[in-house]
Amino acid sequence: MKKLIALLLALAMVSLLLVGCGSTGNDTTADTADTADTADTADAVQDEAAAEDASAESDLAYVQDKGVLVVGITEFEPMDYQDADGNWIGFDADMAKAFAESLGVEVEFSVIDWDNKILELDGKTIDCVWNGMTLTEDVMAAMECSNAYCNNAQVVIVPADKADQYQTVESLADLSFAVESGSAGEEQAAALELNYTPVVDQGSALMEVAAGTSDAAIIDSLMAAAMVGEGTSYADLTYTVGLNSEEYGVGFRKGSDLAAALNQFFADSYADGTMTQMAETYGVQAALIEQ
Repeated sequence: MKKLIALLLALAMVSLLLVGCGSTGNDTTADTADTADTADTADAVQDEAAAEDASAESDLAYVQDKGVLVVGITEFEPMDYQDADGNWIGFDADMAKAFAESLGVEVEFSVIDWDNKILELDGKTIDCVWNGMTLTEDVMAAMECSNAYCNNAQVVIVPADKADQYQTVESLADLSFAVESGSAGEEQAAALELNYTPVVDQGSALMEVAAGTSDAAIIDSLMAAAMVGEGTSYADLTYTVGLNSEEYGVGFRKGSDLAAALNQFFADSYADGTMTQMAETYGVQAALIEQ
């Protein structure tokens, strides 16, 4: 009898152990399922984060999401200037409006300190620099630039009654110049070791010469053609020496996909004649570069 009781107790203990083992097996299966669910969730979060990062890296997506393209400019006829009602017009301004429309966004013009254009871009206070910007090595190293769209040159501005005295680079040595700070004009003045004073923009450089506070200025040839000489605001000024030849482009943040979008827009608008029509409105059609 005692042996029978001992045997029954032993069997009971084995049964309990088997039940315990079965429970452990079920828990392991559950844990495996939970681990798989956690991994799936982590993958989904990573995928979503990757998509957000890709969107954040796209300037095009950024501009379309906020609904406005902010264009950095200075007052520069015939590229960017204001009409009698304070609206921004000019060849660059009109092209910028059309480009923004092609992206499905509004356009906003922001007058900037030309010296700070790269800081403005990187700080995202503007989305591009579109203002008759010369494609210098420094500019192309610091920005993602569009294809060139206009030819230009830096020219010397002097009073018309003294023009015959300043027809060569050598004749400029003793003059005092006004140049836009950070511009291709300042670059030329520095390269030629001329005596110059930086001013806020090219319009101010013209004012310095007109007022007699500077002997001469260096500005873009496209601006000179529109703003000095007979029938202009500066009828008593003229341009003489051409210092170089250069090309205009539009600058975006380094790596921006907006540059490629603009290149396509340039190609399309040149092909359908829109670019030429806009250029003719402001008398710059001869400077256009085929796209």
